[in-house]
Formats: sequence, structure tokens, C-alpha cells
Amino acid sequence: MLEVRDLRGGYGPVQVLRGITLNVQAGEIVAVLGSNGAGKSTLNNTVCGLYPSFGGTVRFEGNDISRARHTDIVAAGLIQVPEGRRIFPNLDVMENLELGSYRRGRAHRAANLERVFGIFPRLRERPRQRAGTLSGGEQQMLAIGRGLMGEPRLLILDEPSLGLSPLLVEELFALIAKLNADGLAILLVEQNVGQSLEIARRAYVMENGVISFEGTPAQLLANAELKRAYLGI
Repeated sequence: MLEVRDLRGGYGPVQVLRGITLNVQAGEIVAVLGSNGAGKSTLNNTVCGLYPSFGGTVRFEGNDISRARHTDIVAAGLIQVPEGRRIFPNLDVMENLELGSYRRGRAHRAANLERVFGIFPRLRERPRQRAGTLSGGEQQMLAIGRGLMGEPRLLILDEPSLGLSPLLVEELFALIAKLNADGLAILLVEQNVGQSLEIARRAYVMENGVISFEGTPAQLLANAELKRAYLGI
């Protein structure tokens, strides 16, 4: 579904991505792991068209989206749940969810709302509550629900477990596995190595803007030097 080849990018004159190559197949969970500052969020935002690339190609379902507008990338079904949730705190739960279908999925908004409320019953209980007054876990539910409202073909989750309690992290990863079991391809970008490797089919490790490892979770966990140097386990 997603093919990234020799992608380079960054901020202004500062290069962060130094030739990233990765892919996600239909129905997979693929984890991108690495420490803070490795370039993971820059990768997401460049793939999604929020930052211009310096070079390389990004193809989604066979189409070159390397220079596409971010709104057109969303319309194609490549949707990101960004790091830090980025909900609209002064809007209520329902308004945040409805905005998720602004560019894609509008025709099925009512059905998609029911699906999201079925996944996240707590959101159904408080549709008119201002999003900024939700707990951290509820805000993450809202951010993921907003992403699902756009009927993603591939969902990028950027640090979804950040700031959550251990219990909520367990629930979150169980949810990610369930969404994938229902057929959704997921690119999971995380610092939570242990949980990510439990549900991912394949993994990439990023360090200083490059891929330092790619393979299965079992291959990664069998590499003692890699675990110690890059993953801290």
C-alpha cells in the first residue's frame, strides 16, 4: 500500500531524513521504532505531505504522492493520527469527530459515527463535552476516532501511547490489534518497543534520520547489540 524510497526531508535547510526506504503491505501492522529525535515524526509528516520532501518518492496504492497536497493525500485514504493528539480543545467531541470526515467519508458520516461510538463508548456518553476537558486517554480515543471518521485505507499512528497510564496503554494496543484484525493497515510509530513488537508483523528502527534495522520482531529481539544500542532493552 505504501512504498517509501530514498526519502529525504527536514525543516528549511536542515536535513533530518537521510534516505528512508520502507513499505507497508495491505493488512499489516508495521512498527517504526526509535528514540526521541530519530526523525520519526518528520517521516510521518513528509509522507503525509505536511512537509515538503528534499528528494525520493512516496507511492500510495500505486500512485506517486511525493508532491501531492496533504488534503489530496487524506482524500486518497492515507490518514495520520498525529503525536500529541492535536484535537481541537474548544470544540466538543462531536465537532471534532465530524471534522475527521471533512475531506473523506462525509457520505457515510452517520454510519462512521456509530462505528466510532461502538469502539469508544465513553465518547458516546459525552458528545457535547469540550474536547479540552477530556482526560488524556479520552483525548487519545477522540484523536483515533477522528482519524477513523475519514475511512482510512492506511492509518499512521504517531506515538499513540505517549502520556498514557500503563493500563490505558494496554487497552490502546489491544484496540490497535483489533482495528488491524478488521482489515485496517497501520503504520505504528512508537517509542514503546515491547508493546509495539507484540502486535507488529514487521519493524523498522530509525536512528538519526536513517533506517538502521528492518525485519520481523523476532529478528529484532534476537539482535542483542541493536536492542542495547537503539532500543534500550
